[in-house]
Amino acid sequence: MAVSPTPSLSAADLAAIDAQLAATDQLLERNYPGDDGTRQPVHTVYVPADRFTPSFAADWGAQALTTAEAHGGLEKLGALLGQDAELAGAVASRVRAKLESEPIEDLRLDFEDGYGDRGDEAEDAAAVAAARAVSEAVAAGTAPPFIGIRFKCFEAPTRARGLKTLDLFVSTLAQAGELPAGLILTLPKVTTVAQVQAMDFAVSRLEEVHGLPAGRLRFEVQVETPQLILGPDGTSPVAQLPHVVPGRISALHYGTYDYSASLQISAEYQSMEHPVADFAKEVMQLAVAGTGIRLSDGSTNIIPVGDAVEDAWKLHGRLVRRSLERGYYQGWDLHAAQLPSRFAATYAFYREGLPAAAARLRNYVDHTEGGVMDEPATARALAAFVLRGVQCGAVGTEEVQALAGVELSQLTALAHPRLAHSTSK
Repeated sequence: MAVSPTPSLSAADLAAIDAQLAATDQLLERNYPGDDGTRQPVHTVYVPADRFTPSFAADWGAQALTTAEAHGGLEKLGALLGQDAELAGAVASRVRAKLESEPIEDLRLDFEDGYGDRGDEAEDAAAVAAARAVSEAVAAGTAPPFIGIRFKCFEAPTRARGLKTLDLFVSTLAQAGELPAGLILTLPKVTTVAQVQAMDFAVSRLEEVHGLPAGRLRFEVQVETPQLILGPDGTSPVAQLPHVVPGRISALHYGTYDYSASLQISAEYQSMEHPVADFAKEVMQLAVAGTGIRLSDGSTNIIPVGDAVEDAWKLHGRLVRRSLERGYYQGWDLHAAQLPSRFAATYAFYREGLPAAAARLRNYVDHTEGGVMDEPATARALAAFVLRGVQCGAVGTEEVQALAGVELSQLTALAHPRLAHSTSK
């Protein structure tokens, strides 16, 4: 008869360990909730705030298609980006549908660099007009899924102006009715933790004034100053941000040109792929790992216009692909002609990776031995990759079902098991 083993640690010992780790448990639960599984846009389009109209997204989609057709069509674009004929055909049809139905996923009405200083009276009126136009677009169903403003930074010369624009925009939206589900606010040129804490105070007060649920107004932080990467005491302020205002920051966005210029990189060499950019973005990745805060790469100012369209597309497509390979699933677009290369490069990334990722997922779910033995963490990454492809329109759920043998709900649960566990309680 087998004798049951007797543990040496008593109930009191286990309770003592639990007490010792209570703070750690609380930290992990509060500060490291993981990604929430919702859709992340593949890009953010920036436009001067006074140029936005309810038809803006559709207008850009039409311009993008016109440009593509004027330069040989979307399949030729795919070939320019290195896609074989079969892939280029599959990508082209999906990019065309995207540009016709949802050409902009995330739009930022810019009151900062893209707007400038036009005087208080003009900006006051523009902030109110922008909010009304957003409300009108949401009501008409023409607004992008994610939309909001970038206002002026919290440095002393522009702080009051930035806060007033933020206040007028949010207050006008709130007075018009329910806020847009995809509302996003962007705080630029952050240099210190205190500026983010001030932003947290500002949006908390706006929530109180307008009777909004606590935490409704989340915001992005633009990382475009070296002081946010390495502070005067030798620590990294950006790594503190998720923990001084937990749950409030939605994303960190890298600012290519401000950051590079701050480090004295000459204009010719300022780029998303410069070594100083890679270092900053790696620090950003480490800072938000597990927090649920998302990341966005910056932009390229080489625009597909004039005689340089194809070269600009090749550059943009390569930079988009580079960002995706490095775990940056979002970036900035500044011109309608960048939309075809954004979606073509993004869709090719997911379609190329789908067969192998789906096969490994199927083996994992079915407990089938294959050439790669994947652990749960890798299975989560595989599922998250496939899910992102579905969410952006690169692949269809029917393709995932055929290749991986999982439904969308199961795919989501595999990608975000903690979320699935919490919702099942």
